[in-house]
Amino acid sequence: MNVLKEKGIPLEKQVRTWHDIVRRPYNRMEVDNYTRTRQILMNGIETEAWGFKHCFVRKCTDSDLNKLLVKVRRIEDMQQTTVNWLSPVNQTVLDTTLGYEQVAVDLTAWLAQNEPDEYVKETFNFGLLEDFDHLYRYSQFAYMIEETDPNEILHEMTDVLIGRPTQNHHNCNAVRIRKPYKKDEVSPVTKVNILTLISGEQQTHNYYAEHGFMYGNTDLKRLYAEICDVEEEHVTMYETLVDPTETMLEKWLVHEFTEVCNYYNCYKDEADDRLKLIWEEFMQMEIGHLQLAAEAINKYEKRDAEEIIGTELVLPCHFESQKEYVTNILENEVDKRLTEKEGYCRIDELDEDWPSYKVQEQTGKDGAPSEKAIQLSIKAIGRDIACADEKLLKKQPELLEKGLEENAQAPDTVSVEKYKKFEKIPPLDFLN
Repeated sequence: MNVLKEKGIPLEKQVRTWHDIVRRPYNRMEVDNYTRTRQILMNGIETEAWGFKHCFVRKCTDSDLNKLLVKVRRIEDMQQTTVNWLSPVNQTVLDTTLGYEQVAVDLTAWLAQNEPDEYVKETFNFGLLEDFDHLYRYSQFAYMIEETDPNEILHEMTDVLIGRPTQNHHNCNAVRIRKPYKKDEVSPVTKVNILTLISGEQQTHNYYAEHGFMYGNTDLKRLYAEICDVEEEHVTMYETLVDPTETMLEKWLVHEFTEVCNYYNCYKDEADDRLKLIWEEFMQMEIGHLQLAAEAINKYEKRDAEEIIGTELVLPCHFESQKEYVTNILENEVDKRLTEKEGYCRIDELDEDWPSYKVQEQTGKDGAPSEKAIQLSIKAIGRDIACADEKLLKKQPELLEKGLEENAQAPDTVSVEKYKKFEKIPPLDFLN
């Protein structure tokens, strides 16, 4: 459908009662894992939409436009409350964290495969391997502290395995800056894909910053701090793909279009009938918001919205298992690194004075929490927590040897030799 020709729910009919805003949470033990990922992502999409409108109003001098923006923003805030509070009270922070990382892995893999711009696709693939490793590190603590089999959350749809080691994710943040697309040349698909991923990574950073302190275990707190820092880098990496010359009205239009597309995708895929109705209702609200943004573009910039977002709906958040794609990227790109000139290279092509080495030396001189997670798991059960087919599990030493930098290693780095010993240790029952 061409959403610009749909009417949606008018803004004046979108204010809901408190009873409508607070809905019954899903059941932690019965929920489909991809229902959880949809709920997590849409919370991030709404948070980004709300925050963007605050930024817009702070820069806008037109009184009528400001009044419109704040009215829409209130609805976004109400929607975000509904979506966020679908999480049940008995879902632990680590449960939710595994869900966040499953979002990051499977969403990024889907977006990469459906991204028409090769440079943007390469950037997605690069970030994918880092979030893949984060899922592996958090899984150690989920098992050690809460005795949680990661597959209770992931439903065996996403592998838990070493990726590009987290200690190697810490860069000079200027190196994370990427080359922006050109707004008048790029596909609307690219615009939606990037904004979807920015929203997801931004809320992941915020969640870790706001919830990492909630465990008494200092090593786990440090892991949240370490990975939170990487998520900050990810937001930088993805947001700098966006053309900085886009006007605020263009950005507003793309935000609303991104919300419509994501809610439609959620509605189309949702297995839970109750949540499906929420996605449908919010999609209709966002169509109403999109119409307002399109009218504003026409009024203030004398442009047709179709010039910016086209006429075809984008499907940015289809969730399904991406094991085969992730394995391919893992085996072929685990040794990739960022260059200062907005490009990529292999470890052996890095200069000795690569600016990220200094950052890694500074942050890891007392040890890397992500390495401590594996060290503690070895002490507790004799091996790491890893869930994948046997052939892939046996490749862990090879992947580590290829993906780990010799320079600036943390003193508590788990060696390749230790990973080789895991092959001789029988896995836990749930790893079979």
